[in-house]
Amino acid sequence: MPQEESGNGNNRFTEMPIFTTRRIVQTVVLVFILLGAIYFLFPKLVGLGDALSRLDDADPLWIGIAIAFNVAAYATYIALFKAVVGGDALRLNWTETYEINMAGVAATLLFSAGGAGGVALTYWALRKAGMVRRDVGRRMIAFVSLHYVFYPIALIIFGILLRTGVMNGKSSVELTIVPAAVAGFLLILGVLITLIPADAEQRLAHYAHSERSRHFLNTAGKVPATLGEGFRFALGLFTHPSRGGLAVIGAAGFWAFSIGVLWASFHAFGVHVPLAVVVQGFFLGMVANLFPLAPAGVGAVDAGMIGAFVLFGIPEETVFPAVLIFRLVSFWMPIPPGIFAFFQLRHTVHRWEEEGLPIDRGGSGAKEFEAVVGELPSAFPGATIQSKVIDSRRREDE
Repeated sequence: MPQEESGNGNNRFTEMPIFTTRRIVQTVVLVFILLGAIYFLFPKLVGLGDALSRLDDADPLWIGIAIAFNVAAYATYIALFKAVVGGDALRLNWTETYEINMAGVAATLLFSAGGAGGVALTYWALRKAGMVRRDVGRRMIAFVSLHYVFYPIALIIFGILLRTGVMNGKSSVELTIVPAAVAGFLLILGVLITLIPADAEQRLAHYAHSERSRHFLNTAGKVPATLGEGFRFALGLFTHPSRGGLAVIGAAGFWAFSIGVLWASFHAFGVHVPLAVVVQGFFLGMVANLFPLAPAGVGAVDAGMIGAFVLFGIPEETVFPAVLIFRLVSFWMPIPPGIFAFFQLRHTVHRWEEEGLPIDRGGSGAKEFEAVVGELPSAFPGATIQSKVIDSRRREDE
């Protein structure tokens, strides 16, 4: 049996070699090359000259407001994680929650697009804390899905409001209805995922014709089953404010305050961009974060966001410095505390190994998970047997 199945995480995840000197140097070089291409070379190619000279015109007060918004954004992000992952299951305190999240943020910003670096580091930390693999998987899925659910919701709402003229801003179909349609499809897909039964692997195993194929189908079926569990848990939190209030506020707050950073960045140059345009341009630009070759979408997000606001009719000479301020605050500002938090987390993990696991503080692993998911049997087939399946899997993983 692989060592990684031990409950206390004494396995190949003991060391997480993310912040190595080689990786940091490679990332810093790539980041500066991309930033130079976007903010120095590209403006000259399109005839804007030295567009960055306007940085001297930025109002320090509004930059301070942007920084305050960014602090609030990460505070709500940590609150979301605490509510979904580190509350009932592990009883992580706020300091430990902060260390895991900020270290994960730094890993995401420095070493991968789409958040993969942060997910890997968070998985490592939760396994070291004593959470079994299945619990980590569904909690992380619930955390990510609840965190991102406001992304398509915002695109739909503000896309429609712009298109119908309820809110001011350019209302072309490609900037409003098309993104709203794609976002609607993603929401429908998320709802369909919640319909995946909790015992998907057992159902698939019935189609096996040999012990080998049975084992393969049983293993493969755990992926959709875990996805379904995680999405149902997120939906349960979303639809039951008494249990998921902190999680919903944390998820919505992160995006609201992040958009506030961009809004304040425009105001720093005396530019008043309509709110709906700020929101729509923000989310359209952030799609480029999925570009796989740039850490945290550096260069790709910058270019995407600049392009989105130019299409909305905002002057290029204003967009360039405003987006640069936004990226300096939202991208660079969390990195130093995130790296420091990573080394704090390593110390915390060492303490966990010496003193015992956080789950021994009274965490119940799946208690709250079962309570929330168990309230959805009428809407979601398979949820009625959720507790029995979860309990058997937890014993298996342990």
